[in-house]
Amino acid sequence: MQQTAPATLPHNAATDNAHYSIDEFCALLESYLAPGQIQEVRRAFLFGAEAHKGQTRLTGEPYIQHPLAVARVLAEMHMDHKCLMAAILHDVIEDTATAKEQLAEIFDEEIAELVDGVSKLTQIDFKTHAEAQAASLQKMLLAMTKDIRVILIKLADRLHNMRTLGVMRPEKRRRIARETLEIYAPIANRLGINTIRLELEELGFEAQWPMRYRVLKKTVATARGHRKEAVANIETAIGERLRQEGLPCEVVGREKHLFSIYNKMRFKKRAFTEVVDVFAFRIIVDKVDTCYRVLGAVHNLYKPMPGRFKDFIAIPKANGYQSLHTVLFGPHGMPIEIQIRTGEMHRLAESGIAAHWMYKTGEGGNGTAQARASEWLKNLLEMQKGAGNSLEFLEHVKVDLFPDEVYVFTPRGEIMVLAKGATVIDFAYAVHTDVGNQCVAARVDRRLAPLRSRLYNGQTVEVISSPGASPNPAWLNFVATAKARANIRAYLKNLRRQEAVSLGRRLLETELHAYDQSLAGIPEDELQRLVDEFKLQKVDDLLADIGLGNRLARLVARRLAGPDAERAKELADQEGPAGQLAIKGTEGMVVSFAKCCRPIPGDAIVAVFNPGSGMAVHRHGCPNLGEFRKSGENWLDVRWEEDVDAEFSAEIRIEVGSKRGVLATVAAAIAEEGSNIENVSIEERDGLSSTMDFVLAVHDRKHLARIIRQLRGLPTVMRITRVQG
Repeated sequence: MQQTAPATLPHNAATDNAHYSIDEFCALLESYLAPGQIQEVRRAFLFGAEAHKGQTRLTGEPYIQHPLAVARVLAEMHMDHKCLMAAILHDVIEDTATAKEQLAEIFDEEIAELVDGVSKLTQIDFKTHAEAQAASLQKMLLAMTKDIRVILIKLADRLHNMRTLGVMRPEKRRRIARETLEIYAPIANRLGINTIRLELEELGFEAQWPMRYRVLKKTVATARGHRKEAVANIETAIGERLRQEGLPCEVVGREKHLFSIYNKMRFKKRAFTEVVDVFAFRIIVDKVDTCYRVLGAVHNLYKPMPGRFKDFIAIPKANGYQSLHTVLFGPHGMPIEIQIRTGEMHRLAESGIAAHWMYKTGEGGNGTAQARASEWLKNLLEMQKGAGNSLEFLEHVKVDLFPDEVYVFTPRGEIMVLAKGATVIDFAYAVHTDVGNQCVAARVDRRLAPLRSRLYNGQTVEVISSPGASPNPAWLNFVATAKARANIRAYLKNLRRQEAVSLGRRLLETELHAYDQSLAGIPEDELQRLVDEFKLQKVDDLLADIGLGNRLARLVARRLAGPDAERAKELADQEGPAGQLAIKGTEGMVVSFAKCCRPIPGDAIVAVFNPGSGMAVHRHGCPNLGEFRKSGENWLDVRWEEDVDAEFSAEIRIEVGSKRGVLATVAAAIAEEGSNIENVSIEERDGLSSTMDFVLAVHDRKHLARIIRQLRGLPTVMRITRVQG
């Protein structure tokens, strides 16, 4: 049986602070629940009242009044009886001695899971409040992917907390309000629950910026008083024209939301009069066909503004919202905003996914709101898999909660909805993770386009992929969607781990060689014993730790080599530098080359470990090594491989006479020697000479020497030096 939600959630501050009895609540439920289900809700209340016995809120009222008020918000949305029971019990695991298993035994597993999903993580100690908040939100959002009612209970909980926020300290009020505006209001918007979103935004605005709220509210009230007659005249004119056309409808003057006005003034840099002097109306009709006929009628009454028409019926928003939007030139040139929708669309716009709740089956219908919500929940799971920790996951979710949409097409004509500012890479990941990972090029409207190209409404995008391709770390600088960002990071983390394992193996083999041993010669049970001692899962975890600099290879080698390790090492040390790690230049992200001294093959080099990042290679004479030399533990002597086939960055400083075309002459000489210029900066010294700093791509010291010889032969060049650090 499908239950429908009313279009609005009545809010009465007086009732929120007054005692609200279970009898009144059950009387409200009689309008849509069976008597047996109401009895179950009453049983949950009696259990919750006993569990919270003796507890009070800061308002002074008995604590049970809060969960009852939360359940009342959900009852006004016509949620099922188990959701209401979970709402009444939502704080018993967190704030009383009741365990999840006890709830499952007394009620059932479904209710226990709902309550546990809403409960914060209180058993774990976190370093900061931000980490605790992120971990609890991550837990709740993942529980939501199993049962959407978890977030509906949490939204109702947050709504009642916001309604009674006045008793909190000012700094706590602002923190809770900021969290509401950043996370909970956007989640309500994403699920299409407009009534809850609007109230959360209004209450959050009032608590976060109380002075701004009061000033804006007073100014809006004054402006509204001056505009009553104009609004009434326009409403009458629209209603009269639609009656003449035989179009049954309801025309309502739509008041602008205070938080929306504030945001437009703040982010679009508009004056108050520019935002408020827009007359807004909503026209509600019987069916979709009438929507388009009404659109024609109002366009005939007042001229439409070019480029201000949006058809969200044919292409719904990400949260399932459907409506026709148009802006008209009204009387005296005043802009008029019109929204045209059916009654069903209006109900969905106000209550979102809650409007389609099927409490017997626990499944949503086939409506747009459910489909979009399911897609978003699927994306949340993907983001969770790719996120390194709770804070990173929360960062992805925040990005994903503000999707100002752009609509593009696949080559087959399918519509893809992306966040505003999305690029070709975002489109590729929206199609499929593998398509994004293997993307190499793209065609936008049949023309080749760079991967960082921003997409705009109506474009057709075709992705060209290659099985051997992989994500580029630079993509993170321009992607706009959370899904793309999370997948790129996940791929790079996995790649980095593989590189860390490989480097860790080489480092450990190098150190074991000093003891005249090898990793292959160490018994598996001995390796596993050491892994267990370090509280790791497998040998690869140990090798990755070594590669990332979290654990020193020489200490691990000493443990593995056994009691005669020092004696064996003394003998092996006599063989000279054979035990040095050889650098190839292709080790990947776990081996970096210091930009302060820019080592290249042929330079004497040394490596310094940065725990968690791998190691940085410096030239022996680099002045930045002073601090590291004191700490022998993070220090590693390394050497270059004999045949290194890669390009490295080297920096040279050239003093030249200030003549026309000197930069072009120098650049041509560098190109002749087969080098690319990665960066150049020029500083004029005294009007007669200039200093040029070039970062060049070279193969080794010999290649750099050839370039320097070539440059010294130029008549304008006075002096050349290699930058030392």
